[in-house]
Amino acid sequence: MREQLLALLEEIRPDVEFEKEKKLIDESILDSFDIISIVQEMNDTFDVEIDVDDLEPDNFNTVDAMIELIEKLQAEG
Repeated sequence: MREQLLALLEEIRPDVEFEKEKKLIDESILDSFDIISIVQEMNDTFDVEIDVDDLEPDNFNTVDAMIELIEKLQAEG
């Protein structure tokens, strides 16, 4: 899953070192257009439905947080 997510993220923002960044949202590394693209790709790639309630900075600040969100949504089915 991590490799798939990193590939998806790097396709959207090849200039960002996602494994090193810990505050992707808090430090405005990703903007709202990036988040829209990421959410859309995550929904398609991982067969989840990220809704408005999930669009919190904590869910997108790190790769690990995004993986946790995906796993949580997949478990909820």
